[in-house]
Amino acid sequence: MSDKLRTLYLVSPRGFCAGVERAISIVDQMLARVEGPLYVRKEIVHNQAVVEDFRSRGVVFVEELDEIPAGAAVVFSAHGVSPAVREEANKRRLQVVDATCPLVTKVHKQVVNNAAKGRHIVLIGHEGHDEVVGTMGEAPDHISLVTSEADAASLSLPADREVYHVTQTTLSVDETRGIVEELERRVPDLLGPAKSDICYATQNRQDGVKHMVDRGIDHLIVVGSSNSSNSRRLCEAAERNGVSANLVGCVDELDMDELCQKVNIGLTAGASAPEYLVQGIVDRFRTEGWVIEELTVMQEDVKFDLPIELRSQSSD
Repeated sequence: MSDKLRTLYLVSPRGFCAGVERAISIVDQMLARVEGPLYVRKEIVHNQAVVEDFRSRGVVFVEELDEIPAGAAVVFSAHGVSPAVREEANKRRLQVVDATCPLVTKVHKQVVNNAAKGRHIVLIGHEGHDEVVGTMGEAPDHISLVTSEADAASLSLPADREVYHVTQTTLSVDETRGIVEELERRVPDLLGPAKSDICYATQNRQDGVKHMVDRGIDHLIVVGSSNSSNSRRLCEAAERNGVSANLVGCVDELDMDELCQKVNIGLTAGASAPEYLVQGIVDRFRTEGWVIEELTVMQEDVKFDLPIELRSQSSD
């Protein structure tokens, strides 16, 4: 392969979305303000490098609130929590700062508002994902989870109630389209949000993958952790179009002997993957003699404000 020009296509946008940037900034600021341990319920974002960095700086990650001493400071992860978790935090007198992504909060509000109108909610998502667990907790007696077209086809729905559908924010439009169409077949007057619940960054990164596929890549590398839903969807977006893909956490996970058999490789990163991990991979390919070509599909300028308690403190 040495006589061929091998190219690594580095696509933008990639990596951190506005919700992840906000969540990480919240933990950074809380570390500087809190005396004693800072606790985070669940992983703040689904990326092992980010979690391990915070852990090395003294953050204590817990699965549930009963692992936290009463009165301590805790950050809720970007994926959102159920009302039951908030109630428990109040009972334990915890100092809570909520890092839930505003786009996830929007879905929670849709569930609450439509359940209050007597509608049955159908949530399209992956069972057990932190975001799904939190969203379902908003109306546990009025919500059903579907993960596939087969689920939608066999779902038992109340005959006397309107049905409203929402979506986990980190899925793909392609993945959910068939499920929504099956629900519409079952419920001709199916209700749903005016605009897709799928996160702008999730969609943009998937569009970036499709752009690289159109450029003729023969393999895709996605930087992200195995528990990152949106990162796995990027691999699937390539595979659905006949291009092999693999998910790596860092440069050390690359199989360069195998990759150097390729000619045109695409590189992107999930919405919770830090840029330094991407650049480590770029540097490795550059040392192997690959040409690095940057592809900008679109510009992102979305920013989310910090929680009010941090904004007011930072202005003191």
